[in-house]
Amino acid sequence: MKALKEILQLLFSRMRPLKQKITLPLLFPFFSGVLVLLFFTLTLLNSDQREYNDELGYTGDNDCVTIEKSPEIKKPLMIVTRERIKAGESLSLLLAEKGFAPKEIHSIKKELAKRFYAKNFRTGQNYETTKSSTGKLQRFSYFQDQATTIHIQKNNRTGRLMVLREIISYETRIASLDGTVTQSLSNSLKSSGRQKLMGPITALFASKINFRKDITPGSKYKILFEEKWLLNEFIGTGKILAVELSLPRHTSKAYLYTYEKGKAGYFDEHGNAINNTTLFASPCNFSHISSSFGFRIHPVTGTRQFHGGVDMAAVSGTPVRAAADGMLIFKGYKGLAGNMVTLEHSGHYYSQYLHLSRYALNTEYNRKIRQGEIIGYVGSTGRTTGAHLDFRIIHNGRPMNPLAALGSKNSIIIAPAKMGNFLASINILRAQFDNNRVLVAASPRPTSRRALVTI
Repeated sequence: MKALKEILQLLFSRMRPLKQKITLPLLFPFFSGVLVLLFFTLTLLNSDQREYNDELGYTGDNDCVTIEKSPEIKKPLMIVTRERIKAGESLSLLLAEKGFAPKEIHSIKKELAKRFYAKNFRTGQNYETTKSSTGKLQRFSYFQDQATTIHIQKNNRTGRLMVLREIISYETRIASLDGTVTQSLSNSLKSSGRQKLMGPITALFASKINFRKDITPGSKYKILFEEKWLLNEFIGTGKILAVELSLPRHTSKAYLYTYEKGKAGYFDEHGNAINNTTLFASPCNFSHISSSFGFRIHPVTGTRQFHGGVDMAAVSGTPVRAAADGMLIFKGYKGLAGNMVTLEHSGHYYSQYLHLSRYALNTEYNRKIRQGEIIGYVGSTGRTTGAHLDFRIIHNGRPMNPLAALGSKNSIIIAPAKMGNFLASINILRAQFDNNRVLVAASPRPTSRRALVTI
């Protein structure tokens, strides 16, 4: 202790000459170091020496873990009531009576419209309502047919309405039906229990046959079609595969044939399409034509000049759809035309869409685009006075009036190189006519399997 005292006295005696040289900036690092050392020392003295535990209290992989189970939740008692749709009852009226609010009914009908047709809501069909013991509506179920049920229910957690379609898998069989008309074709089909075939046949020959005058007693018919069967129970008809109508003055024939990948239509025995499809469809919903095809006084320059398209006035952001099947060959900014898309179609046709605000995500160069597919959105890019779509069609290298093209029909004819395949296909259909019996399709016999899909 005496020695330590002597060392300190010697140190201070040596520091006296430096006393006048020491300033505050020189002392700051010294005091900072002292404070850090002091804090570190106090931390060590007060630190928790216990072992670290994780979120569930585990200390190591040798712990004995007990799994805790949630208490069993008893499901509330549900009351299910089945009723039939009465004459004059509409879907909106029925949903309102069962407890759905007007906003909910609007939302339900909007969802149903995607895959459910109003005509499928028919008098006499069954429906069920599921309510809790307190009377709160949980689910509304409509039995569209033996294989399909539409469910409308609320998510108990989010309160969001869900529209579900429950499908029981069924077997598809091919059936043939032939006979002689005694009163009318409709009555003949009704007597066979296949009256639902009348609608599709009428639509198929609407432009060729007057069903009241042309089909008279004595006319003969042959129909090949698909049927839906569920566990040996007939539940409905499917696609018509072929029809032959032998009338007093002429014979009308139609055969379903896939002429391109993903494209099928009805043709006569010579390979001509029964009902020609529209070549070009309107590309967007517009309020009016603000500028027509041909010469005009330009709204920006004020000079008389040619206009190679039609201006369709529409709200900015309105979806623009492909007017016909084609290949996307241009997508980009084109000066005064702004954002533009060009599609190439068969028959030396091209369609162009100008002044777009933006493009759809699926618009990739050299990609096949289907008619009606969204390719962009109405805008006012380029030189414009407001939002609109400048829609143009080029045929054989020259602009044509798009409004005239929208009214044209696409005459599909089987190419000579494909006639061999076409004739072989209709010969197979005719052979099934001649068999005159139900032919079970190659698909395996199903079990009663249900699937729920959101629609």
